[in-house]
Amino acid sequence: MRKLVLASIFLIILVSFSLYNGKHNKELEESINSAFKKNSVEKIDLNSLTDFDWDKAYIFPPYTPQESINEQLGINFKDPSSIDYRDDIYLIVFVNHDKVVHYAEISRENGDVLTPDDALTPSNATLKINRNVW
Repeated sequence: MRKLVLASIFLIILVSFSLYNGKHNKELEESINSAFKKNSVEKIDLNSLTDFDWDKAYIFPPYTPQESINEQLGINFKDPSSIDYRDDIYLIVFVNHDKVVHYAEISRENGDVLTPDDALTPSNATLKINRNVW
């Protein structure tokens, strides 16, 4: 009986770690959304807003399917924002050493985020907004 309990606990811990999707960084989310609310701001250097290690950041537009997210990230990531059904946000996912460490939802309220062809990196971390969409 004791072995069964220990095996169950181990399995729960293992599943918990495999489902880890990084932290929903609401502070970063608020910082990005607040900056874009200012009409004079069209670019944000993500390095100035992040206080964690990351080597790539991916921006996913509305209606991006889960399969496309996983393919672009190169890892399995269970999208908690359900962006594949939403048109009100962009999803930004930060990866460090092939693991998702943080993610944030960027509101489309103030314009569209220009999505780069490749991932952003700390040396190329400029997030741009297009306000001419409405």
